Amino acid sequence: MSNPDSFIDEVTEEVRRDRLFLMLRRYGWIGILLVVVIVGGAAFNEWRKAQAEAEAQAFGDALMAGLSAETPEARRAALAGISTSGERVAVLNLLLASDPTEDKAASLAALDTVAADATLPVLWRDLAQLRRVMVAGADMPLADRRAALAPMAEAGRPYRTLAAEQLAYLLAEEGKAEEAIAALQALIEDQEAPGGLRSRAAQMIVALGGEPKQG
Repeated sequence: MSNPDSFIDEVTEEVRRDRLFLMLRRYGWIGILLVVVIVGGAAFNEWRKAQAEAEAQAFGDALMAGLSAETPEARRAALAGISTSGERVAVLNLLLASDPTEDKAASLAALDTVAADATLPVLWRDLAQLRRVMVAGADMPLADRRAALAPMAEAGRPYRTLAAEQLAYLLAEEGKAEEAIAALQALIEDQEAPGGLRSRAAQMIVALGGEPKQG
């Protein structure tokens, strides 16, 4: 019985080899294609990564060159001449608005560009909007400033405590000292508020005639 069984096993194994060989002839190209795709994809990713690093380096070098110009006019001209895209546009415009005493209108225009760009993350848009309110100051109606700041002071927004600080200052500007002190005291007790902001809030409370209570 062993010989027939051995013969059957050998025949079965031979049939399996023939089928495997036939499958390799028919479908082996798929495996080769997969290898090519994997290797090609890895190479493309490395190329794209290297290109992104080169672009970031070039952008950084251009910024450094622009910021090192001797006069504010030359700095603005150099920065305005930088061509970029994506979130780097936000960085560039925020830098263009970093010296509003020299050209307030240009600073506000640069901040408007960022704040109005719906393709940018809220992190950049809120920062530009917050900065715009501060740069505009009294040139912007108080009601408009409050309307711009209120959404940014809501829970979950990236600059919530900074926006709340500016809203407290608006209360002081309106002559509502008690309400301003209460808002500033809430910031002192806010665990998310950075140390510098708490210190400013305490100083403002004293300036308004109140006594800050450490949270």
